[in-house]
Amino acid sequence: MFSDIANSLGIGGGFDTAQIINDLATASRAPKIQRLDALTEANQARISTVAQVRSSLENFTDSLVSVANEGGFSGAPTVSDESFLTASVTGGNLLGEVASEVEISQLARAQTLFSASVADPDAAIGQGNITLSVGATDFDIVIDAANDSLNGLADAINALGSGVRANIVSDGGSARLVLKGETGSDAAFTLTADAALSAFTYDGASGGLTLGQDAQNAEFTIDGISYSRSENEATDILPGLSLNFRKVTDGETVSIGRSASTDAIRQNIDDFVSAFNTLKEQVSEALTTTRGDFSMRRLDQQLGTLVGQSVLSDPEINSLSDIGISTNSDGTISLDSAKLDEILTSNPDAIISLFSPPRNAQQTEVTDPGITLTLQNIAEAATSENGLLTALDRRLDNEAEALQDDRERVEERESNYRARLERQFGTLDARLASFQATRSYLEQQIQLWQGSDN
Repeated sequence: MFSDIANSLGIGGGFDTAQIINDLATASRAPKIQRLDALTEANQARISTVAQVRSSLENFTDSLVSVANEGGFSGAPTVSDESFLTASVTGGNLLGEVASEVEISQLARAQTLFSASVADPDAAIGQGNITLSVGATDFDIVIDAANDSLNGLADAINALGSGVRANIVSDGGSARLVLKGETGSDAAFTLTADAALSAFTYDGASGGLTLGQDAQNAEFTIDGISYSRSENEATDILPGLSLNFRKVTDGETVSIGRSASTDAIRQNIDDFVSAFNTLKEQVSEALTTTRGDFSMRRLDQQLGTLVGQSVLSDPEINSLSDIGISTNSDGTISLDSAKLDEILTSNPDAIISLFSPPRNAQQTEVTDPGITLTLQNIAEAATSENGLLTALDRRLDNEAEALQDDRERVEERESNYRARLERQFGTLDARLASFQATRSYLEQQIQLWQGSDN
């Protein structure tokens, strides 16, 4: 009877406990890890989808802002000769009709002073006090044993924050101090000093320092009216335009105008529709992937209302639907080109205002945000620190961490289970070995008994 039991267990024929332990441990671990793998893969897919939506939303918004700021909906400024000046649309402004003539009689420049040359910029120059005066403001400099050199004086001036910069310029084996202020006549400066430092004075007409050039303003006329600016730039004269002056016109006149292309406006609106549809399709996919998460649903709703949303105070044209854009059943949008062309012909400024409204006391960002700012607000509400997509990202990251924690706990439990199996089967092996030894002994005794009977 014992022989039958032992044979059924494999005693004497080899009992592969290692394989049995591995099979039991694998059977316990595999379904749990497979489930966690599936959950992790699904979570990673959601994270990837949300990241794609965020990227598309930011790129769409940035591109629209860039096109609007560069005059993509209102045309671009033109200059008859850009060697004299350039013109650009200032951000957030509407470039209206422009037809102006500009003459530049003087460019803005900064005052410069320079010292006599010295062989060694680290040699002593004398000690005492210097006062640097910029406009009505005085700055005090002390030269003592610690900074008694041309380099020391330059460092002391640069530490003042006065707007005057000091440099040591090498010239044929010698060095000299060069001072330069900011542009504009109001930035002119003087220096007074103790007798020991008289080489570093300038009273506005003469002194130990030599005048390189005077500070002066840019002087120019626009449409016959004279203006003066401390910099070679004017941003507050022609509405929506920034002018940058390059050189004196010497009596010539430079013309500024606007190049308004309806083809360009139409193309930019076509691009807007295409980019919107790509984003909307990605949001729809993300809604499925994230199982209808609230944040994604909210973003989808905000995009869905953009077409019919009133973004201007204009009673006739104040939304995308007014220029021929409509919403399809799947949430994407379509453009009625015939309606758009009609409005481009009859009232192009209305389309321009829809994307880039002018800013004044009556048309503010609150009363007339326009499509560009409205989309910016949607994007910011989604991607800011406490935004919809940021909150969703945090939830998905927390879920990923929780899944990783679950995996570590499962691996620990399964490792303990395998160890327990190894202990149990180790005990079984020992018992079976004892049983086998007993079996052999009994078999020998039986044979002896049988032999003695004979």
